[in-house]
Amino acid sequence: MHDTGTGSTGSTAQPSRRTVLAATAGAAALATAGPAYSVGAPDDQRLHALVARMTLEEKVGQLFVMRVYGHSATAPDQADIDANLKEIGVRTAAELVAKYRVGGIIYFAWAHNTREPHQIADLSNGIQRASLELPRGLPVLISTDQEHGIVARVGRPATLFPGAMAVGAGGSRSDARSLGRIAGRELRAMGIRQDYSPVADVNVNPANPVIGVRSFGADPKAVAALVAAEVAGYQGSGVAATAKHFPGHGDTNVDSHTGFPTITHSRELWEKLDAPPFRAAIAAGIDSIMTAHLMVPALDDSGDPATLSRPILTGILRERLGYDGVVVTDSLGMEGVRTKYGDDRVPVLALKAGVDQLLNPPDLDLAWHAVLEAVRSGELTEARLDESVLRILRLKTKLGLFRAPYVSQEGVDRTVGTRAHLAAADRIAERTTTLLVNEGRLLPLSRRRYPRVLVVGADPASPSGTTGPPTGVLAAALTGLGFTATALSTGTAPSAATIARAVTAARDADAVVAATYNVTAGSGQKTLVEQLAATGRPVVAVAIRNPYDVAQLPSVPACLAAYSWTDVELRAAARVIAGRVAPRGKLPVPVQRADDPEQVLYPIGYGLSY
Repeated sequence: MHDTGTGSTGSTAQPSRRTVLAATAGAAALATAGPAYSVGAPDDQRLHALVARMTLEEKVGQLFVMRVYGHSATAPDQADIDANLKEIGVRTAAELVAKYRVGGIIYFAWAHNTREPHQIADLSNGIQRASLELPRGLPVLISTDQEHGIVARVGRPATLFPGAMAVGAGGSRSDARSLGRIAGRELRAMGIRQDYSPVADVNVNPANPVIGVRSFGADPKAVAALVAAEVAGYQGSGVAATAKHFPGHGDTNVDSHTGFPTITHSRELWEKLDAPPFRAAIAAGIDSIMTAHLMVPALDDSGDPATLSRPILTGILRERLGYDGVVVTDSLGMEGVRTKYGDDRVPVLALKAGVDQLLNPPDLDLAWHAVLEAVRSGELTEARLDESVLRILRLKTKLGLFRAPYVSQEGVDRTVGTRAHLAAADRIAERTTTLLVNEGRLLPLSRRRYPRVLVVGADPASPSGTTGPPTGVLAAALTGLGFTATALSTGTAPSAATIARAVTAARDADAVVAATYNVTAGSGQKTLVEQLAATGRPVVAVAIRNPYDVAQLPSVPACLAAYSWTDVELRAAARVIAGRVAPRGKLPVPVQRADDPEQVLYPIGYGLSY
């Protein structure tokens, strides 16, 4: 769970003169450049000179992006020191940088990196200071997975936006661009310069366990347009966007975190369905692309995952699609990339395939030494490493890390979670809520006719940094809109006793709002909704994850799709229920019939309004 505590590690001190000098001393070849660095020939010459002076060990280190536990670069909590010693063999982020000269660090909430914005800024500055004070020190590219919706590592009080499928339901490129622009500004203010977003996968499989609502939808053209818009927003704010997961993770029923998926698309289908969003990202100038740990036999029949496939990463991505930016692996700790080869071979094979950044290996020491030995043995050439190091340094230059590696507390205060940013997130969310069923015009719900509302339903663990639980957030929002709403959590698998308790409570209410989460034919959630409807009280279902729930709920007179159970989307759904705003979202994926999946119940583009 995300730690939402607001305790800061103290204000970020202005870097000392020694530290500022170190920022340029480590890259002396760049010191005579102007106040900003573009990837032009003069700067490239300086970067080449810089790489020529690096040791082999420093080059190897630049390729790795690693996790590290702790809220501080030098003084983490003891539990985090213990975790670092166990997993990485160092005590702190500063020691990690000094020992392995890593080029990047990834932040996670579970690693206690992202308690609150001021602390994140402190941590980022501490990491930069630790790296820049080393001999030939280079700035660190700090990254995170801030997709918004159900995947976000930085939570409140930073601004949290609707997730990709919700944005797909809104269908607005302007909103996608605004999301990227605002989210990028906030990440940059905290020292995070690379975001592993947007998801460019086209989700055509309702049973997809790992992508789902993280995708903009099932229409490749629509997904491509929103990917390009979000990329423009992020990168216009000085943060590297990352399109993922190449060559496409949208049509699988296996989670690559725990298994090894196979995509059975033909080459022609891949070109038509999976490729367009990545082509659009490349046309938009995307800074980085993340690989997928899955097999696509039509693109490479070797049995290797795409992350380790030279035909896919070099043959298709680099040569056919013309991409010359940074290629980053998905986490090397995921099962999908570890099934066929050992953890010592994976990073070497990834580099041979065309990868630049090696993300989060399970054993950094093993992986780091494996790459080093591959160069010493001649399996990898040092020139091959230089190609990737140059791409990484070009990106760091573009992002201004050589010129301005540090952030300030004043910048955090000016930028992160401002009233204007939060209002923008609310406005975008209001345009995403999708009304699928509204029999007898039950919605908008009348406060006079239905003053007492019972909110029941699934309360999955709240996404990082949001308030939760969903039933409580919905009840509070409805109360704020003039209803008297009470929350009763019934869970994702309610028992007969829980259902009976909810039915009893419903008889004392005028209307019921039921939050559903991935309802199946035999689900207790379906039984709950049916028995609530049987009381005669009007029931409004709110699908708080996948919109496919509506196909399992024929008894409800009203059903909304919210696409996530984050605060911003739940509050928007409440405003739609209350009639404060009209529903405007349109389905970005088709919903098939529950009794005949070959038949479409609600097509892409379907959505009611008031």
